[in-house]
Amino acid sequence: MSIDFQKEVDARKEDLLADLFTLLRINSERDDSAVTADAPFGPGPKAAMLKLLELAERDGFKTNNVDNYVGEFEYGEGDETLGIFAHMDVVPAGTGWDSNPYEPEIRDGKIFARGSSDDKGPTVACYYGLKILKELNVPLSKKIKFVIGTDEESGWADMDYYFAHAEKPDFGFSPDAEFPIINGEKGNITEYLNFDGTNGGTFILKSFQGGLRENMVPESGTATITVPADFDATTLEKAFADYTEANPVTGTVTVDGKDVTFVVSGKSAHGANPQTGINGATYLARFLNSYDFGGAAKGFLKVAGDYAFVDHDGEKLGVAIEDAKMGKLSMNAGVFNFVADGTDNRIALNFRYPQGTTPETIKAGLDKTIGAFVQEITLAEHGHTPHYVPMDDPLVATLLQVYEDHTGEKGYEQIIGGGTFGRLMERGVAYGAMFPGAVDTMHQANEFIVEDDLYRAAVIYADAIYRLAK
Repeated sequence: MSIDFQKEVDARKEDLLADLFTLLRINSERDDSAVTADAPFGPGPKAAMLKLLELAERDGFKTNNVDNYVGEFEYGEGDETLGIFAHMDVVPAGTGWDSNPYEPEIRDGKIFARGSSDDKGPTVACYYGLKILKELNVPLSKKIKFVIGTDEESGWADMDYYFAHAEKPDFGFSPDAEFPIINGEKGNITEYLNFDGTNGGTFILKSFQGGLRENMVPESGTATITVPADFDATTLEKAFADYTEANPVTGTVTVDGKDVTFVVSGKSAHGANPQTGINGATYLARFLNSYDFGGAAKGFLKVAGDYAFVDHDGEKLGVAIEDAKMGKLSMNAGVFNFVADGTDNRIALNFRYPQGTTPETIKAGLDKTIGAFVQEITLAEHGHTPHYVPMDDPLVATLLQVYEDHTGEKGYEQIIGGGTFGRLMERGVAYGAMFPGAVDTMHQANEFIVEDDLYRAAVIYADAIYRLAK
């Protein structure tokens, strides 16, 4: 059967864009303060998932809502199931936007909104690929199950719940990364450095906060300190101005008697690529670490401002490793919290690690290097081990062939530090929607997807689903 997928996508561009804008207008950030039994990750992720299910019902798909954790819809019949895993939750918008992150705008051929590239844009492009096959009544030999997650950006608790109630598909992909393919993903674990709330120096650290999510480079850090009685707090203004001038950050300082509050701003980025961001929290800690703090406050600032400062490969932390196929370990210091006399003081270090090491080995390395400054090091309850699907697997070979046929460019394998739902299946990969050479704005202010790339991806997805399931 010969299908002109480009023609089919061209005929649906306006509808595709309208459906995408509907989803982008929903603020689907996880909100733990608004969690209920009916909204396990807050109202936003649930609303976006339900809206996509509503669109699928409109188009005649059989849908299922798995207790507001996951939505799914099916098409086709067969003994094997092709799984497509996407997600509707997004990371917090943060600051620094030139437009409302939840009111999508097209400027210079780019669609700006939180979720435009991660993952609502790719999801809608892939959905339209499946929608085309349904509307053309294309005969298939496999069942296709399209699964919509609501907690991909946090702990994947949506998928834990889902697979307690459903069987895994035989093979499949996630439209949540890059073309030509992502057939390998590093392991992913967060290790928490826990501190008590003690101070012991002449300077007092009253509070320190930075970061929104473990998988985001902290855009900024904020701290309030109390200076000694005989110290002129205003001298910190000049020292701080000199520091920010000499480093790739901006900042403000406010003096209120003996209390001084600092804010340092850098640049957010995806935690899988920490070298592309500027960690405002570690820059702030580095500045404060030169003053006479003591107790746990000193340990907190030393680890944050010395060991975690620009240590993207884990060299200073003593956990660096490189694998010939999967590359280097990467580290993102994602969340910082310290309150004097508080009990929930910690730094969250998110590691993307290759084969050849384990979370326990990383923890042992941290204990050896910084254990003297930390009360306790603990591991996150959930993590992911390294994942790889060989190039000669029919899934990988087929997807690469589709990419080559529609772009004229040679396909190749990629292994990333990012984690996608593709790894949920033993024979699972990530596939698009970002094209080689495109600007990656995931998890950043002014996130966008190029409008023409959205349509190009829809063409590829339609043909890929067809070839995998025909």
